[in-house]
Amino acid sequence: MDVLALKLLLAPLLVVGSTLAGRRWGAHLTGILVALPIVAGPILFISYRLHGPDFAAAAAGSSLLGLVSLAAFAVVFARTAHRFRWPTAVAVSCAAVLAMDVLLSFAHVTALVALVLTLTATGVAMALMPNSEAVDAGRPTPPAWDLPGRAVATALLVLTVTTASAALGPRWTGLLAPFPVATSVVAAFVHAQLGRAATTRTMAGVLTGLFGFALFCLCVAALVRPLGGAAFLIGAAVAVAVQLLVVRIRNARRTNSATIRGNRRTFDDLQPRG
Repeated sequence: MDVLALKLLLAPLLVVGSTLAGRRWGAHLTGILVALPIVAGPILFISYRLHGPDFAAAAAGSSLLGLVSLAAFAVVFARTAHRFRWPTAVAVSCAAVLAMDVLLSFAHVTALVALVLTLTATGVAMALMPNSEAVDAGRPTPPAWDLPGRAVATALLVLTVTTASAALGPRWTGLLAPFPVATSVVAAFVHAQLGRAATTRTMAGVLTGLFGFALFCLCVAALVRPLGGAAFLIGAAVAVAVQLLVVRIRNARRTNSATIRGNRRTFDDLQPRG
């Protein structure tokens, strides 16, 4: 497939697919899917095609570090969205990402250290997320331009970053690859259409998705030199497997918590009154 076709079609199609799946199965799944390497993966693969395995390995390591900024975006957007409308939330969150990326550009660490930093940042962000137990009213029908708008925004980001990659170098190409353009588009639409609680659940899904995203970047950074393009397939398989495991563990915990709450209510109901 032509490199330009990859730039303009692959990532936008993946974003549209994740959006449709999320509409069917909920806001949290939307966040998980959009946090998979559906934009960064194509950017890194195109960088590999254009500049070779050394460039791609260095960029993947920087992308792994850049996930710290994506974790910051999720928690900043969720908290800002509880007080402001989506334009302000997007502006504040993207500014936080850029500031974090500038700081991270001075950090020269190995891929394993970057993995530890990303996982730590994800855990901290999860602890800082606002409550999402409230129920938002209604689920309006998305406008006709919803999906095309998301696809165009994604294509523009991929095209811009990959075209500028030669001038940016592998470090900034990698740091900008996880830049939350798809995530910010999804978050803005969810906030505008479904409300604050759904936005928080979506951003919580984004944080859940970072586990698989991180291991994708680690696989590419470690394997692209010896294996070439196969490293991306291995990384994608690992990312999907990890996400399925994380979602299964999360669902099991939620089921156990619901069971415990139900047992407590039953116990309370059986207690004598007066």
